[in-house]
Amino acid sequence: MRVVYNFLRTPRWAAASSVVIVITALFVNLGLWQVRRHEARVTENLVLSARVEAAPASLGETLEAAGADLDTLEYRRVEISGVYHPELEILVRSQTFRSEAGFHVITPLEIAEGRFVLVNRGWVPLVMDTPPVAASPPTGEVTELAFIRLSQQRPTFGQTEPPGILTVVPRIDLARIQEQIPGDLAPVWVQRISATADTLPMPLSSPDTSDTGPHVLYAIQWFAFAVIALVGFGFLVRGHSRRGRTMS
Repeated sequence: MRVVYNFLRTPRWAAASSVVIVITALFVNLGLWQVRRHEARVTENLVLSARVEAAPASLGETLEAAGADLDTLEYRRVEISGVYHPELEILVRSQTFRSEAGFHVITPLEIAEGRFVLVNRGWVPLVMDTPPVAASPPTGEVTELAFIRLSQQRPTFGQTEPPGILTVVPRIDLARIQEQIPGDLAPVWVQRISATADTLPMPLSSPDTSDTGPHVLYAIQWFAFAVIALVGFGFLVRGHSRRGRTMS
């Protein structure tokens, strides 16, 4: 006996069909959006991997080559030489290492007379809450291998630091820290790459270029929701049609 679907032309079913179509289209587009985010993340990882693996250059040459486009320098490896000034040291609060709370130690390195770059030397526990910390940097002229990092801006509704000399800060905001440095700061800071991982300050980890995030899983979920919406509505229509046929 022929199954009749004329009821789909009624206002109620037409509206329901339109809703299902809109919801399905929404789910499909959300899935495609997650696919695009995955592709963008893969591209970002390739770019980041190339920066991390590139041969280190001097900080001055790298900054000169980049000009005003500092965003392209994040995680580029550089070699820096100079003299540490622990008397100007600053701690960044609310940092963890293996689930333990502590600070990041930021020590200015004088790379030329009156020119400094901030060096994140790594993590120390909460007991080292007063700079300069006991885990002192080497004295005299040193050469460090480091990753370039960018200034961290205060969020729109973030706390404004008070005037004066700061010893503990919430972020590495170069413009704010410049106010207490007796010289010119480089427009970037650097994260020291240490060959030893068992002494304080504990070195920070290198960026993970293999993590592509959960976007593929999210895309599959959105596509599954689209299929569920269509199949579920199909069963609903089929059931209603059979009931109508039985009653006729």
